[in-house]
Amino acid sequence: MAAEHQKPINSGFQAKSELADILAGIDLTGKNAIVTGGYSGIGLETTRALAAAGAHVHVPARDVTRARETLADIIPPEQVSEMDLADLKSVTRFVNDFTEGHGSLDMLIANAGVMACPEQRTAQGWEWQFGINHVGHFVLGLGLMDHMAKAEGARLVTLSSIGHRMSGMRFDDLHFTRDPYEKWTAYGQSKTAQALFAVGVNTRMRERGIEAFGVHPGGIFTPLQRHLPNEEMAALGWTDETGKPSERAAALFKTPAQGATTTLWCATSPMLAGKGGVYCEDCDIAALVADDDTGMAGVRSWAVDADAADKLWDVTQSLLADA
Repeated sequence: MAAEHQKPINSGFQAKSELADILAGIDLTGKNAIVTGGYSGIGLETTRALAAAGAHVHVPARDVTRARETLADIIPPEQVSEMDLADLKSVTRFVNDFTEGHGSLDMLIANAGVMACPEQRTAQGWEWQFGINHVGHFVLGLGLMDHMAKAEGARLVTLSSIGHRMSGMRFDDLHFTRDPYEKWTAYGQSKTAQALFAVGVNTRMRERGIEAFGVHPGGIFTPLQRHLPNEEMAALGWTDETGKPSERAAALFKTPAQGATTTLWCATSPMLAGKGGVYCEDCDIAALVADDDTGMAGVRSWAVDADAADKLWDVTQSLLADA
């Protein structure tokens, strides 16, 4: 189903469209939304925009105090709860607390993540980026699916990235126990996994009224880059030697608010009804490109492949069964 729809639909929006344009005429009054990482970077802008449109936004946070301080003028403090994606018991507690207190869930935005960090392992021994970006959100999403099915037209949005081009799924060595750890390969795998999670959810849940979308938000300076020294960002062309955004970055990168637009378009746009499972960028469905494409737009086949999504689903469930 996803492959059939993986082509631009000329939405009328642009790479740097503004949030107000994306949500114009959309009333989310009474809708429940969860935004992981919803108190920093593009997650903060996502929370702000959804709340302004009338949604009850719930933000699970590893640092509850900081999250409540940041969101004090946006959502009530009781809508911020403790959750750590690296701690599966913490994720399960959040799911249980939310489902006990709310009748349904309309939008789940799997926004939180880590990028290109030094080698680290979860308590289960899983590679850190895969464990947080994918497995933590997998547990969260599956735990909330029954509640999403109670809503009308519920949507899951997973934050992938153009970084998915750095690696498909390394099913023979997911956790770098055989090969030396390489942070960008690990990041790429985790972002491919996020896109494939959307494909997997859509396949399994669309008959229950849930659609899922993978999103590349664009290049944005946020705390996501906290593990990158300026020397490395300068070598990538993102900054100059003083740490300021380069001319190239100034032209191509988005503001955090602009970075949230594709997420919000996927979460709310009627244009996407019946098109779940696709990977989106710049407020449109991305074009499918060759796996050796070197451009800055489009999605490679391995991130929207239904067979890979099924295999990842089974592998993830096996990991959890053994945890």
